[in-house]
Parts: sequence; C-alpha cells; structure tokens
Amino acid sequence: MHHSAAPAPVRELSEAGVSIWLDDLSRERLRSGGLADLVGSRAVVGVTTNPTIFAGALAKGDAYDAQLAELAAAGTDVEAAVERITTDDVRAAADVLRPVYDATDGVDGRVSIEVDPRLARDADATVATAVRLWRTVDRPNVLIKIPATVEGLDAIERTLAQGISVNVTLIFSLERYRRVMDAFLSGIEQARDAGHDVARIASVASFFVSRVDAAVDTALTAIGSPEALDLRGRTAVANARLAYEAYEQVLQSDRWRALAATGAHPQRPLWASTGVKNPAYRDTLYVDELIAPDVVNTMPQATLDAFADHGVVLGNTVAGTYTASRSVLETVESFGVSLAEVTERLEVEGVEKFETSWTDLLQTVADGLARAGGAPA
Repeated sequence: MHHSAAPAPVRELSEAGVSIWLDDLSRERLRSGGLADLVGSRAVVGVTTNPTIFAGALAKGDAYDAQLAELAAAGTDVEAAVERITTDDVRAAADVLRPVYDATDGVDGRVSIEVDPRLARDADATVATAVRLWRTVDRPNVLIKIPATVEGLDAIERTLAQGISVNVTLIFSLERYRRVMDAFLSGIEQARDAGHDVARIASVASFFVSRVDAAVDTALTAIGSPEALDLRGRTAVANARLAYEAYEQVLQSDRWRALAATGAHPQRPLWASTGVKNPAYRDTLYVDELIAPDVVNTMPQATLDAFADHGVVLGNTVAGTYTASRSVLETVESFGVSLAEVTERLEVEGVEKFETSWTDLLQTVADGLARAGGAPA
C-alpha cells in the first residue's frame, strides 16, 4: 500500500512490515468520512472493535438515533438490535477498507467484530454466533473475534475449519499463544480437507501488551527494591517479543510449510492494548519496541496520533532480543511474581471487562429503543 500522504513515522512503520490498524469504530467515524481519511493520513489498513468500543460509540452523540427509532418501530428486541447496529457498522467499515483488502490480496483491509463475550466459556454457542455474524456481515474482509479461553481454543479451531476468518483475542501468556497457533493450524488443516479455499481464510492472534505491564509493575512496586523497581515497564515488551519468536518457530515447522504450499496465509501476531497505561512511559513504547515483519499493531486513536507525530522507526526492534527478553521474564519470576498467575488473572479480568461493556451496550440500546419508541426502558 502507498501512503504518500501519511506522516513519515507511520509510513516508515508500514514499510518495516507493521500493519497499522485502528482500535476504534463508530457510526460518527463512518458518517463523517473520518475512517476513510485515516487510510491516507495515518496509513491505517484495518479496524478492530470490541464491546467497550461499541458501548462508548453508542453512549455519545446522535449518530444511532435514526436506526434506534426504526428498530423500535419494528418492535426489535434489545439483543437483536445490538447485533443489527454493530454488524451494520462493521459491514460499512469493511466496505470502506475493501480497496485495501483488494490491493493487499486479502492480507489487510480487515475489520473485526467480537462474539458476545458472555459466551467465552461456551464453545458451541461461540461457534454458532461466529457463523451467524460471518453470514450477517457478509463481507470477505471481516474477522470474527473469539477470546483465547480454553473453551475458546476449541471454538477457534471449529470456526476456522468452516472457512471463517478469525481474530483470536485476549491472549496474555506465551503458553496460551502456542495453543492458539496450534488451534489455528488444526482449523486450517480441517478447512483444507473440507475443500475450502484456504487462501481466503485470514487469522490474527491478538497478544495483549500494556495490561501485562500494568499488572506486573504493581507487583514490582510492592516489592520496592531498586532492582524490582528497575524492571518496571519491561515485562510486556519482553513477553510480546518472545511471542514473535514462537510465531517464527511455527513458520519454520513442516506442519506450517505443508499448509503454506496449499496457499494458506500465516496467522499474524497482532499487538493489542498498545496504549500506555502508565503516563510515565513513552506514549509510543508499545509501538516502537515491537517492530517486526508481518505483525499488526492495533492502536487507539491517541496512540496512533502520538506515533504519527513523534514515533521513531529504528528497523526491526524484535530480532536479536530473545535472550534478553527471557532474562527479563526470569528476573521478574525470581522476585516471586508468577507470570502464569498474572496472565491467568488478566484473561479472567479481560473477559469480565468485555461482559460488563456488553451489559452497558445492551442497556444503552434498551434506553435508546425506549426513547425512540416512547416506551419505558
């Protein structure tokens, strides 16, 4: 993709092999042409959404009022209204990004929509919902987001096996990430065996970054020794870099080579949660420290703007870091901080946060339907 109008830092980031996706979507963004503008002005080649993003979009402005009135008049129930509103936004975004999808042979130009997070521990319901969302949006460049819970792993494999593109979300640990890649390989193998065109199936694995530092830093601060304090802000990047190493190992496997020979595309690592949580940290930390070929970095608008303004691209910042990264994680563990416990807790909290946002979204839509229909909420 040529992004000649974009500022140098984002242009250089794209040229270094990082696909820039926007971690946000709203009807206002679609209506104003703001999303289309970002393709040129910020080198944006994809969009991710989640329940929190939709809850926020619906809570402000009047962009959804006309549709709420229409749904209220039709007597649509709240759950169906939420699905209708969110799939309409995602379909519209997919249409905006369709030229990117075509120009990159389906690698980018992708828009993600999440399965109802209340189903995160129910594989059967997740697969059924994934199929329904895929058919409802009805665009080749959509990705269905499924959380990487243990139950989610089964759902991911079964969804991919049906030829449906998947964004695996809420990955925090290296151990779980390896299982996600295994589920991906199994799913693509089954899709191939079922006669699907595997070249058309896409997948990304959303590995969460800043939340890991937020959790580990709290533990290190409590320990309080100079050595522990010095480690703050280093765990998340080390963890993500080792995820990239695991990705490279899969690409070198015979199992992957056999799939690649049939036209399959690799499941790219996607850096998620890349806005810094600690204001003391450089606001571009989780972008410039994780530059490597064939990764996606999905950024909130503030992080994207910060990088466009003053980001620095120093080539590949992941290669050659694996020994040092392992050392960081081992040192963190030596202070009694269990990364297995931290990442497990983050997964539970991540699902809970999305469930809360989903409940907020349902309530916002229920209120909107009541207002539009003149009935009590």
